[in-house]
Amino acid sequence: MPSTSRHPSLPPSTHRRSAAEALIGIRAIALSSALIAGLYFGKDFLIPLCLAALITFLLSPFVTKLEKWIGKVAAVIFTMVMIVGGTIGMGWILAAQTVDLANQLPGYKENIRAKLQAVQLPKGGTFDKVSETMEDLKKDLPGAIAEADQKTQEAKGDPMPVEVVATPDSSVLGEIGGILTPVLGPLGTAALVLLLATFMLLKRDDLQARLIRLVGQGRISSTTRAMDDAAVRVRKYLFMQLVVNVTYGIPLSLGLYFIGVPNAILWGALAAVLRFIPYIGPWIAAAFPIILSLAVSPTWLPPLLTIGLFVVIELLSNNVMEPWLYGSSTGVSSIALIVAAVFWTWMWGTPGLVLATPITVCLVVMGRHIPQLSFLSVVLGEEQALTPAEDCYHRMLRAGEHDESELADGFLKSKSLGELYDEMLVPVVMAAEEDHRQGLIDTEQRDRIATAVRDMVEDLGERFAPEAPSEDGVLLPALRIQCLPARAERDELAGTMLAHLLRQHGFEAGHSPDRRITSELVSELGRKMADLACITVVAPSKPIHARNLCRKIRESLPEQRLIVCLWSQDGESAEHVKMLREAGAEEVFHTLEAAADWCDRLAFRLTEQKEPPPVPEDEEARQLTLDELGLVNPEREPALDHVTAKMSRVFEVPVAAITLVDRDRQYYKAHTGLPEELAEEREIPRDLSVCAHVVAANEVVVVEDLKRDRRFTGNPMLVKHELRFYAGAPIRAANGMPIGALCVMDTSPRRFTRRERRLLEENAAEVASELERLAGTGV
Repeated sequence: MPSTSRHPSLPPSTHRRSAAEALIGIRAIALSSALIAGLYFGKDFLIPLCLAALITFLLSPFVTKLEKWIGKVAAVIFTMVMIVGGTIGMGWILAAQTVDLANQLPGYKENIRAKLQAVQLPKGGTFDKVSETMEDLKKDLPGAIAEADQKTQEAKGDPMPVEVVATPDSSVLGEIGGILTPVLGPLGTAALVLLLATFMLLKRDDLQARLIRLVGQGRISSTTRAMDDAAVRVRKYLFMQLVVNVTYGIPLSLGLYFIGVPNAILWGALAAVLRFIPYIGPWIAAAFPIILSLAVSPTWLPPLLTIGLFVVIELLSNNVMEPWLYGSSTGVSSIALIVAAVFWTWMWGTPGLVLATPITVCLVVMGRHIPQLSFLSVVLGEEQALTPAEDCYHRMLRAGEHDESELADGFLKSKSLGELYDEMLVPVVMAAEEDHRQGLIDTEQRDRIATAVRDMVEDLGERFAPEAPSEDGVLLPALRIQCLPARAERDELAGTMLAHLLRQHGFEAGHSPDRRITSELVSELGRKMADLACITVVAPSKPIHARNLCRKIRESLPEQRLIVCLWSQDGESAEHVKMLREAGAEEVFHTLEAAADWCDRLAFRLTEQKEPPPVPEDEEARQLTLDELGLVNPEREPALDHVTAKMSRVFEVPVAAITLVDRDRQYYKAHTGLPEELAEEREIPRDLSVCAHVVAANEVVVVEDLKRDRRFTGNPMLVKHELRFYAGAPIRAANGMPIGALCVMDTSPRRFTRRERRLLEENAAEVASELERLAGTGV
């Protein structure tokens, strides 16, 4: 069990709603009801106002640019005249097309009659039975009975009853009134909208300032951003919709023209206009050309082509043009758009359907910038309702459903593994621990979530192979990093994630379990010989736990490098960072990726610090000694092989060698277990020689891990033959000059005791005497 499970959980808080909270809820319901009622009963006033605001949104940029040349009033008047003139011109063209269509319709009677005669239903079928049943039922209706009585009276010769019916006014004024009545209403509304839009354009700056003061309540910057955001989104949506509708109407007109449907321009323009009415507009636009194609064509091919034309253009428009042009211009979810369309159509009819999207966009923008209305952005916006961490936590809380892996796979399609750990799994661990501390989830649920997170990390560790430890051909030092938990299982889970991420960066990384006391963690760190220790702290663990562990490590391993990864619910605290630095931490990070990137930079710094072997100050005298010995050549000395064999056996290492270091080369005079390639060449450049460092220091040199020593980082000879350990003692001539080294090497890191150092040095002295004998000189 995790260490936190030993502490009793806090009882869940029982919260009762106060009378004030209940009154707030009642007030919200009453206010919403009053708002809906006001919208419904005030639609005759609000619809023109909203349409005028919509036109103002669309025309403001054009008017703003134009007024720089001719002034504000002239720019507004010119713009409105252009709109009215364009509308009249378009109406004139459409009216001419309509008159032409009316003149042609009588010539299509025969085609219509032929189509109706072609549709013959089979006799005695289901439709005939339905028709007979309907006729029988008609006889029982009150009107049918009266009609039967009337026919009976006519057959008997009885007088017919007379009924006085009022006739409509057949005067000229009456006919004109009957024609104009349906037209005057929409014309009056259009005139009112244009008038309101004109004054809104003239006073747009004043209106904006008043709205900022009314809505902003002192928050001028946020209200300005909200209004600008709404204006840009609505304007972009309207412009894109205009582009989509035009690109819909033009191909449609051309297609209808080549199919042979009369007045193709009329139907294309009508379709472009009607598409401003969402959902139902395209269906209405398609009905007229399809019916007309049935009337004008003697065959069924033109109607089928007309239907196919509408289907193809509609599919292209919905699935290609609209996603490409709209993009994220609205910022409203698709389901919210549908619900808004239903609501505003119910409230205001067809104008409400036209205004549904712009109004919803404005509501979403208000929710983003006004805290009190943030629920609107959550309910209507296109952003994800839950963050990746919240969604993952929600899935893990559902017992028996293990679909969080699918969420992680989807996250990794656009984000990195480090971001998955930082933005999803670590916050999940924090949330589970915090909820357990508050008593919102029990210990079993907390442990189940921890197990699920651990399984996901293990699975990701198997799926994502470590990256190559080099970049642009530069070999990185294989830093050995050990991740230590500050206190509990949650800290160990974060350490497991960090170790996996570091291994993917090409480092040797491990993690320690949480079920160990501080002294055990420090001892393990010493045995691992880690270059860097990383302490992970996940809330509700405290920074003080990491500080105590830092101090213990500093007391036992003063040279150990330390960093801390801290995830706190209070966010970054300067006091915490200062406290951890004073305890010995080099850096404090708040994300796994930041820690991994710092390790990369550390590795590159170590690579850049690589230096060639130093040259002794008395190099000339040393070279003279070597020349006098006469042994500086690649020839092997078999008489010394027994020494290297004994060194390999005594020190339990696979490789032992006796070397001489010349000006530019190092020669292997005897060896045991040396890699085959080196044994054949019997020499290497001095720059790659480790023994050169022994000669320069003139004392025993021990490198417990060659890959972690900056002097040998990226040494191709060591990397190629996977040599990790080296210990060498200088071979001194009779005059005390170091001429080479007796060395032992291993393919894995290891410790080298003081006794072993003395033993190696004693054997190096014996080798020096043997070389003097072989040379036959006494220097």
